[in-house]
Amino acid sequence: MGTADSTGEAERLAALLSTLKERSGLSYGALGKRLHLSASTLHRYCNGDAVPADFAPLNRFARLCRATPEELVEVHRLWILADAAREQRGKGVGGAAGGAAPAADPGTPADPPDADATPKSPDTPDTSETEETQNTAEPPDSPSAPRPRPRRRLILAATAGVIAVAATAALLVGRLVDDGAGAGEGQAAGAARGPVASPEAADSPSPSPSGSASGKPSASPSPSGTPGASPGSTADGKPAAPAPTGVPFHASVRAHAWENQCSQRYLVDREPDAVRPPPVEQDAPAWVAAMGAVSADEQVVEVTLQGKGSETVVLQALHVRVVRTGEPLPWTDYGTGVGCGGGVALRTFDVDLDQGSPAARAAEGQRPFPYKISESDPEMFRVTAHTGGRDVSWYLEVEWSSGERQGVFRVDDRGRPFRTSASAGRPAYDYPPGASEWSEHQPG
Repeated sequence: MGTADSTGEAERLAALLSTLKERSGLSYGALGKRLHLSASTLHRYCNGDAVPADFAPLNRFARLCRATPEELVEVHRLWILADAAREQRGKGVGGAAGGAAPAADPGTPADPPDADATPKSPDTPDTSETEETQNTAEPPDSPSAPRPRPRRRLILAATAGVIAVAATAALLVGRLVDDGAGAGEGQAAGAARGPVASPEAADSPSPSPSGSASGKPSASPSPSGTPGASPGSTADGKPAAPAPTGVPFHASVRAHAWENQCSQRYLVDREPDAVRPPPVEQDAPAWVAAMGAVSADEQVVEVTLQGKGSETVVLQALHVRVVRTGEPLPWTDYGTGVGCGGGVALRTFDVDLDQGSPAARAAEGQRPFPYKISESDPEMFRVTAHTGGRDVSWYLEVEWSSGERQGVFRVDDRGRPFRTSASAGRPAYDYPPGASEWSEHQPG
């Protein structure tokens, strides 16, 4: 949890949280007991004195206060902005402490560093410079200008040669990479083509490392060059600015988002006495990994995309890719809780995994793609995938474009496909509030 420093984003977030709290009629103590948080922590959130490092506490807080779907989205959007502003302030403080190198005069090329130079105190005379000056006669017409040292000229020439060779090698490698790009899943297409997913992606249960939403970019956009210009230069012969690379946005994926604390069920290949008590929502990924659990009947995935800079990114489409499908798992069905009451449904996009070609369809009242994102205007997409009779491994792909660049970004569960299986006819168990063990599910 970090301090908010009274930023505009944190203040707007705090105002919305305070409104939800007052409307709920619950005290900080009552809310804290239900959320397993201290009353002072909730008070700091609602006053704007702190912003949590994770969205899960605010998500549960808003749902407990019966926020509308629109308010839930707004809470998430304001939290993203406040969290990003806090990170930017942290980077700014670190940069100021380390000191910044002065920028070179735009009209004068900066001199490369002297390879044999060592740091010296401003008050310490340079003995090597003094000795060389004593052994070198100064030209009579410029007594104040020291003669350039031969050794420095040699080093500068060698440095220029190394830079030229490195630049040539980089251009050659870049051309080879561009010629080979586009065939693999998750790579960017050329400026004149749309993004194309590899057919091998649908047959491979283990995704390519470069196509994951776990922090690695899934596309290597290739900018179009200037006609008639040599590689690495513009039409007037001046060196071209480095082309932007990588995906121009940040992605945050929650593979186990719940409609409410009681809505989610999982299939586990264990007897009840070997299954841990159900987790709270933010601990679901660790519980699923430890139990080897698979989402039963439906799985809710939240994807948040935020631009990295001032440029606008257009999200063209959202696709569903099925890796594998088979018979439902013959495992036992376990629920996350009972007796919690109804929750706030927020189904932005719905995916029927039982269809031959599943597609992400916008829910009623939700506009379809395209969307636009930037650093100050993120978007959160909530995808609910469900199946009534299959065991399906699947992932999502987002088509994007920014200027002349375009590509495909893969969304999955930290490098692995999402997995959802039907639970019809399987033994079912629940863990009622206050219980110490699993008990058989009672329909209704």
